[in-house]
Amino acid sequence: MSALDDVAAECQRHVEEEGWTSDHDDLHDQWQMPRAAAAYALSSFDGNSLWAQSLWPWDWIWWKPKSPRRDLIRAASLLIKEIERLDRLAEKAKTQET
Repeated sequence: MSALDDVAAECQRHVEEEGWTSDHDDLHDQWQMPRAAAAYALSSFDGNSLWAQSLWPWDWIWWKPKSPRRDLIRAASLLIKEIERLDRLAEKAKTQET
């Protein structure tokens, strides 16, 4: 499995196992997903990073760093989910203009 496949699988896992649909993601409009992505990216090279922990936007029960590669996959999937959220927001604004 390639890195892109792993990221896509993680995005799918968010929906299938966690129930984090696009409607759920749309509620996170205060940059929570990119902050979580940054936290996991920092964690990938220093699992005890205070920088990573200071960025974490949610309850500590959800902070679950794993291995460097796994944390980077999580970071990438969260960034993709944020990009998709922004795309939906732009599309909604565009639709409302017409």
